[in-house]
Amino acid sequence: MNTHCLIEQRPHDLGGGFKVGRLLPFRKRRMVGPFIFFDHMGPMQLAPGIPRALDVRPHPHIGLSTVTYLYSGAITHRDSLGCQQEIRPGEVNWMTAGKGITHSERLEYARAHGANMHGAQAWVALPEAHEEDEPSFHHLQGAAQLPEFEEHGVRGRLIAGRLDGQQAAVPVYSPLFYQHWDMRAAGRRSLGAQYPERAVYVAWGEIELDGQIVAAGTMVVLEPGRALDIEAREPSIVMVLGGEPIGERHISWNFVSSSRERLEQARVDWQMQRMPLPVGDDQEFIPLPAGAA
Repeated sequence: MNTHCLIEQRPHDLGGGFKVGRLLPFRKRRMVGPFIFFDHMGPMQLAPGIPRALDVRPHPHIGLSTVTYLYSGAITHRDSLGCQQEIRPGEVNWMTAGKGITHSERLEYARAHGANMHGAQAWVALPEAHEEDEPSFHHLQGAAQLPEFEEHGVRGRLIAGRLDGQQAAVPVYSPLFYQHWDMRAAGRRSLGAQYPERAVYVAWGEIELDGQIVAAGTMVVLEPGRALDIEAREPSIVMVLGGEPIGERHISWNFVSSSRERLEQARVDWQMQRMPLPVGDDQEFIPLPAGAA
């Protein structure tokens, strides 16, 4: 009998009606390797002229890297380093907050043209030695930076880290992997056991894993130590992720740290408006939520 942990997405409103399904953190499983947060965005059909209330206004981060990845739609990123980047399907926005960064995520393309918004955002906690690094931003695209494969009815892309002899160009800080699979019906692939912590998330469709049917909106945190075959029962979008654990981390709102005192300092810094807002998007921001802890 398998001892995998199943996590069902929980609805969460980012503000203004833009809803996501939250998988991590979960009460029974806070992290998978260094992955400490995982949201599934959409699918949500947006008509031209959508209100700005749906945008994610400027907000801060410390102690983590965010990775934004889309299946469809587009998001406009701006940050306090002065970076502005439109992210489109199959591309990777990798933003390392380190000692502190602010950014916004605007739905400007959908506002102008309409779009089916569908994707995922994950947070990767930084090792203690890198928690206070200078912030940075990287945008990656194409097979030279994000290696691809296609076999046995599965087409895949390595978003970050190393897996199956491939390495993505994303600058990661601890051993990890993050991969997107597009699976045809009856497509089949094995996930190896080289990492001690692994998870599989079904963003669309339905798969069979270790004799168990897994529906869309479900993350399976795998027991360690053995490879597993995954087969699509219908056309499916699957994300596989994990890595080496990096130790306990604490979360307060958008902040991650190994130190509770550092989280308190970040809350005060944001409340006192000590963190610069994104260049070109500094006329509004998300206030610190009441009771953020």
